[in-house]
Amino acid sequence: MAADGSANPSPAPKILLAKPGRGGADEELLYDTWDFQIDRFLPFLTDNAEFTVVGVIGPPGVGKSTILNEIYGSDSSSPGMLAPFGVESEETRAMARHCTVGIEPRISSERIILLDTQPVFSPSVLAEMIRPDGSCTLSVFSGESLSAELAHEVMSIQLGILLASICHIIIVVSNGVRDASMWRLMSTVDLLKHGIPDPSCVMHSHPQSSGNFDKLPLGGEEYIATPMFIHTGVRDRDITPHNFLKMKKALAECFRSSSFIRSEGHKDGVKESQSTATAFENLRDSNTDLKLFLVPSQGKDDSSRPLYESYICALWKIRDQVLSMSGPSFSRTVSERDWLKNSAKIWEFIKNSPTIGDYCTTLESSYPFRKS
Repeated sequence: MAADGSANPSPAPKILLAKPGRGGADEELLYDTWDFQIDRFLPFLTDNAEFTVVGVIGPPGVGKSTILNEIYGSDSSSPGMLAPFGVESEETRAMARHCTVGIEPRISSERIILLDTQPVFSPSVLAEMIRPDGSCTLSVFSGESLSAELAHEVMSIQLGILLASICHIIIVVSNGVRDASMWRLMSTVDLLKHGIPDPSCVMHSHPQSSGNFDKLPLGGEEYIATPMFIHTGVRDRDITPHNFLKMKKALAECFRSSSFIRSEGHKDGVKESQSTATAFENLRDSNTDLKLFLVPSQGKDDSSRPLYESYICALWKIRDQVLSMSGPSFSRTVSERDWLKNSAKIWEFIKNSPTIGDYCTTLESSYPFRKS
């Protein structure tokens, strides 16, 4: 009680704005050792159950961290303002290195948990995990020894499955309009994710069991996050209503039988913002609820005025879309803290998944990976 007899107000929730100071401790949820650790991030979470989890996945240099900074509401123009997520510098680009390692989390004042991931299909990630004999330095699968090339591919799939399992919204970022590698990756994620529930379904008993999950509620569907497909670095001549409509149709066809397309009886409650993508608000495809955005290249100066929309405006519209989306609900009510604890358990299940293991065996026998 306060001195005047009134009840003390509850303490304001902590906010993880940027990386804690480097004092020898790791800052990631998923470390470069491919282990999931929660101790560093757990103090920033509460028992609040009204939160949104947004994750991002994509190749190096496509602007994943920049997009998350925009969703966070970071004002990079303010002097001395530290952005929540570090972005690629000229030095990093020149040295062909990557900024994000594993999974780096932040949480905003609106209780949006943002998960930035290390790049997929990244030569720099592969270079850090390969031994001279071609074997992998990491244990991607528990008790399995893989070639570095195979492990590198499997890591991308595992990241995608984890985000699809523990996020409300997963942002899939590609480079340009002709790169379909991320579409193929997410199709594989959809294929292999089945049987892995959301973080509200993890049982607290029987800790020795690898399949330590509740069954899905009667009549319920398997959980999968709502995807947003974003193509960055798009040239002005490629940003036309005709090209956008073609890409929407191609996206719908690619994921025609996917779990990412929700049935009419199980809509995820996404609210439509006034813009679906770029400047083409009037282009709606009734065959799919998948969100597609085209982001123009970031100009070095203001000498070239974009024909349809600027880079900054495109980022604003992405942020508006994310903030207007409710995403699918977890099967049960879960707090921020329990979400994190259960996400760690889901990660262990993914690393021990027999389905992913069988897929890995198929890859190893079908492609010229060097056996360890």
